[in-house]
Amino acid sequence: MSVPKLHLWGFLLSCIVWALPCFQAQAIDLDLQNPDSIKSVARELAWDLVSFYTGNNTGDVPGNLPDPYYWWEAGAFFGTLVNYWAYTGDTAYNNLTAEAILHQVGLNRDFMPANQTRTEGNDDQSFWAFAAMRAAERDFPNPPDDQPSWLSLVQAVFNEQAQRWDTKKCGGGLKWQIFTFNSGYTYRNSISNGCFFNLAARLARYTGNATYADWADKVWDWVTGIGLIGPDYHVYDGTSEENNCTDLNHIEWTYNNGVYLLGAAHMWNYTNGGSHWQERINGLLQAQSTFLSTNEASKDVFYEAACETVSTCQTDQFSFKAYLVRWMADTARLAPFTYDTIMARLRPTAKAAAAQCVGGKTGTYCGMQWTTGTYDGTIGVGQQMAALEAVQANLVQSNTGPLSYDTGASSKGDGAAGTETSDQSKDPSQLREITASDQMGASVATAAVVGLILAVAAFMVA
Repeated sequence: MSVPKLHLWGFLLSCIVWALPCFQAQAIDLDLQNPDSIKSVARELAWDLVSFYTGNNTGDVPGNLPDPYYWWEAGAFFGTLVNYWAYTGDTAYNNLTAEAILHQVGLNRDFMPANQTRTEGNDDQSFWAFAAMRAAERDFPNPPDDQPSWLSLVQAVFNEQAQRWDTKKCGGGLKWQIFTFNSGYTYRNSISNGCFFNLAARLARYTGNATYADWADKVWDWVTGIGLIGPDYHVYDGTSEENNCTDLNHIEWTYNNGVYLLGAAHMWNYTNGGSHWQERINGLLQAQSTFLSTNEASKDVFYEAACETVSTCQTDQFSFKAYLVRWMADTARLAPFTYDTIMARLRPTAKAAAAQCVGGKTGTYCGMQWTTGTYDGTIGVGQQMAALEAVQANLVQSNTGPLSYDTGASSKGDGAAGTETSDQSKDPSQLREITASDQMGASVATAAVVGLILAVAAFMVA
């Protein structure tokens, strides 16, 4: 039966207006042998990524992403844009990025802004510090003189987290949450401690200050002693201090592997090739087998093993692979003995990620499931960041950095940043009264993650 022309035109118009997947979009043409092709694809993906940002709209807050994205992911978002500039040279988003990072530093210049303090965890704070650290290491244009430097912002976060190192239970470690009223306060997770380790290692290499290296060694020893990093270098999610950190949650996430990998690479570089750090780097790379597809059609492409194959990934997990591939690329630069292994994974991953970028109104929004060969129908900040980082990581050879004082970085620091004040001065008891909605918001955010962890654990055991 023929379709009336009026109805056909209406169908086509609806496809154009609403960008419905009426027809299969053409996959992005990514040539990994051609830097111009990589930059061109990265430019398309970055444009779509920035389309999610609303912080530059009238009445919105610079640095914030809209629901459902939590504050920490906004920090990761701007770290990706710093990386994008460093890899491509495109300055289109530099002013937006600098404004956003500086707007979120807080009164004490430590990434504890008043609008986030009530629900902020150590890992949340660290992801904003990562954005500033990346700006320092890539020599991103420095802030105005009346603003804190990129490096001093990182040092403030490091100094505050060093004060939070808690030996009352478990022999040390950082808690997940900063304040007692937040759910998860007694959980000591790999990502919070991994972020602290990562920052310590990067500050050691950037500044040459051995105190930071001592802290990196201390954190690594604690994490491995507790068993969050096992003898085969698999990195597990966390442990509870209620049992003195004797019970481990054995779920593995890609970004937990990556955060320790990059820290170890900085320490290998800082120690001029320390053999124990080389062994640790190689162990972490070998442990990535958990996340690498073994199917012939998608061999060595990364996937989020704990949730992706059972379709339980949530907003946060959509973004985890972004940080893994970002940190792997830096590792290849810092520890050249890893280059062949890492690129053998990043190249097929980039091709598979780009093949997912056929959605949304532009036809270049990206999905998450890179190993399937079929667009999964999703779009979001996490998916877009992950694909962009996977693609631009293949420019690693043409990129200088991560820089340090010795190799031309210009961001000047302040070793005392964050020590003039303590968490007591930011304790919410000295601010307005905590309302039921404040507590509920914090509990819901944390409970959602804990619920996901328990659900995945039950599935894996079954």
